[in-house]
Amino acid sequence: MTDPVSETYEDPQRQAAILASALPFLRRYAGDTIVVKYGGHAMGEARLSDAFGRDIALLKLVGINPIVVHGGGPQISAMLERLQIRSNFVDGLRITDAAMVDVIEMVLSGSVNKQVADLINRAGALAVGLSGKDGGLIRARKLMRTARDPDSQIERVMDLGFVGEPVRVDPRVLYALLGSGLIPVIAPVGVGENGETYNINADTAAGAIASAVNASRLLMLTDVAGVLDENGDLIPELTAEEAHRLIENGQIRGGMIPKVETCLRAVREGAKAAVIMDGRVAHASLLELFTKTGSGTLIRAR
Repeated sequence: MTDPVSETYEDPQRQAAILASALPFLRRYAGDTIVVKYGGHAMGEARLSDAFGRDIALLKLVGINPIVVHGGGPQISAMLERLQIRSNFVDGLRITDAAMVDVIEMVLSGSVNKQVADLINRAGALAVGLSGKDGGLIRARKLMRTARDPDSQIERVMDLGFVGEPVRVDPRVLYALLGSGLIPVIAPVGVGENGETYNINADTAAGAIASAVNASRLLMLTDVAGVLDENGDLIPELTAEEAHRLIENGQIRGGMIPKVETCLRAVREGAKAAVIMDGRVAHASLLELFTKTGSGTLIRAR
């Protein structure tokens, strides 16, 4: 696929027109904080990864404060397979024992975190990698799930091990970095009250951070265009009430439900809006922020 932005370099007038048309949007978000959840295909393809790094650097250079929260499921799976450690999942969550959480932290907070920061640094901005454990950023607790026995219909509590959920986000370390002109790149690993390490779903971590910093936007880069209607067409905008209704009637289903619920929680607890968008599209974040049509499904509180 051709990079739609790079094509404009051959037409200076078109390039200038695009920059001028973006001015109202640059004013709208000047000085604002944008939290971007980075994962899926956008993270796995070199072309999309390079475009992502340039996009985040550009946001910083035009006066916006981006915060990146990344996943790393495929990289974790590859390392566990190499170590001959078998993974089991419940509702898409990896059951994580004590040995496995050490591997997950090593992958997320180590190689993946530094690779994502490097994408942004190579594009001309200054990014710093950290995890939710650094500076007590994400305090977490054990996440519990229930499952219904198909024979007895009795609900049983599932022990997911060291899978956690955020209890509190302390944004002081983020404000310190942003105030120094740096871009925080966060691995979704949290710390428990007794120092335990918890593996946290990246969507959940991004939503909690967006709430804590009162982000203007939470951008959720996914492998789908957004929330679709009954005809398979993209729904450009939803209120919280409309989103709840679509979940109840089954139009929003499967893996889209937790993503929408993360967005709903974020806008309920402090973020101004959240967007579920297609990370497989180059420069999706710029299309969402700097064009009239946007690039995904925007969810507002009302």
